[in-house]
Amino acid sequence: MDLREQIDHALGFAAALEEARRGSDPAPGSPGEWSGRWMDLGSGGGLPGLVLAEHWPRTRAVLLDAAARRTAFLSEAVDTLGWSARVQVLRERAEDAGRDPAWRAGFDVVWARSFGSPPVTAECAAPFLRPGGLLVVSEPPETVPGSSSGAEHGPGARWPREGLAELGQEPLLTVRARFGYQVIRQKQACPERFPRRSGVAAKRPLYRVSEGEPKSPHF
Repeated sequence: MDLREQIDHALGFAAALEEARRGSDPAPGSPGEWSGRWMDLGSGGGLPGLVLAEHWPRTRAVLLDAAARRTAFLSEAVDTLGWSARVQVLRERAEDAGRDPAWRAGFDVVWARSFGSPPVTAECAAPFLRPGGLLVVSEPPETVPGSSSGAEHGPGARWPREGLAELGQEPLLTVRARFGYQVIRQKQACPERFPRRSGVAAKRPLYRVSEGEPKSPHF
């Protein structure tokens, strides 16, 4: 995937948020107008975080990653772009940061591009979201119609209502255009018992996705 496609995919997160919150005033997908607070979960090389920070210059953002080399790159990029006053790079495990009062329930939106499997992503994102906040996750390419794996690998299998309810979440919207995104709403505050200790969500997920389900988008 070339750079233009990577940027387009990152901007797709903004379009998905705009669709999920259509009718708000101003629409959060409008460049320069939204002034909320968001987190890029597992920011890696800065996609979608750096692209969305440019798209919404009035927002406040946290780019979270546990890897030293990645956060060093992100910090240098933020400094170079002159965004240090509004974009913070945080080197920490999501499970640890999610228990810190400084970050818990402090965000309007959390983005996740290829953080982990659906149950891991949901559990790690939930503590950061305020009630009413949204998790926007990049989804794998849609299953080819007529294939034997179609329904079992669809959004309902990846983001079951019952599984998300344990985290105070609910599935809100699936966006399928050039790229795919799932929007999850934090219906109520995440229960205090989440997130569990580092690595537990992956070892003992709250629910299981179907066997053979892709764990992250192909980007």
